[in-house]
Amino acid sequence: MNAHPKPSRFVPSARPASRIFSVDPSSYQVHAMHGPERHWPQTNCYADLWIELLNALGTAPEAAFGFTVGQDFEGDQFTFFKPPVDDLQALYGVRTTELALYDDLVRHLEVQIGQRRMVLIELDSFYLPDTRGISYRQTHGKTTIGINRLDLEARELDYFHNDGLFQVTGEDFDGLFRLLPGQMREDTLFPYAEMVKLPDRVPEAADLRRTARRLLEQHLALIPEDNPVARYRIVAIGQAEALVAREPLAFHHYAFNTLRQIGANFELLATHLNWLGPEFDNPASHALRLGEGAKIAQFNLARALRNQSFDRFDAALAELAAHHDAVMAGLRAAHRS
Repeated sequence: MNAHPKPSRFVPSARPASRIFSVDPSSYQVHAMHGPERHWPQTNCYADLWIELLNALGTAPEAAFGFTVGQDFEGDQFTFFKPPVDDLQALYGVRTTELALYDDLVRHLEVQIGQRRMVLIELDSFYLPDTRGISYRQTHGKTTIGINRLDLEARELDYFHNDGLFQVTGEDFDGLFRLLPGQMREDTLFPYAEMVKLPDRVPEAADLRRTARRLLEQHLALIPEDNPVARYRIVAIGQAEALVAREPLAFHHYAFNTLRQIGANFELLATHLNWLGPEFDNPASHALRLGEGAKIAQFNLARALRNQSFDRFDAALAELAAHHDAVMAGLRAAHRS
């Protein structure tokens, strides 16, 4: 590490903290990886959360996504990609571990914020206003948020989620933390939570690139032996045909865990490779086309379910599989040169 790395927005203090980062939901600037020109401006809740946490820390989240080369097809879904905690520590000096919740939930969170530790916690998206039009006040589902500021007296919470920084107040605050009448029972399970110990300083760009290159080489050595998109193509038509008689929500769940996961995964890989340097231009271009192609395949799937004709969907998957082969071949060639 450089002896004089850049300061981050996170500044340690001997006094208890009321917030982690000195940012506000009304003026927060999201990272370009969540920009409107992206094919997948939202990926999955955990990866999106880390993009914005690293953005708020004042460092480059692009460095964290070399692990995406190892995405696999798991039979009924593509790997739900999450930045490995070992990678995050090696790259940024960020240490992440499970947070045991055994007593009053809000009190646990207040203690960790007081020590300037970011808490990542799975809560109910029913009470998260940034999901308006999707799940807010409509459906219950778990999602991971990062808590930047909590004020129990004012019933306010500033939280990182998906592609930004947002605020919960009032009844939504009460519902999120199970403070509404009848929400808490003796047999109610605590949510899963992690605590993130943030570094005093962020690494220099040159150090970050060196570490990212080393990690990419490690992940490249562990990629699936055969093409996971080709394996998906073998079973995809049968899976799609099973969706024809089901409700529309089944399609959305299926598409999220298959086409969206692979598309967003490889768009992030393209961003990572472009950030690393021009020697990765060839695999980066194929990764980006794979990301875009997955979105087209998702449209073709929706059309196929209406028409019950799957030829275009299958052709789109064949193209994705070819781009996957090209990505891996290009990465191997870049590492040999």
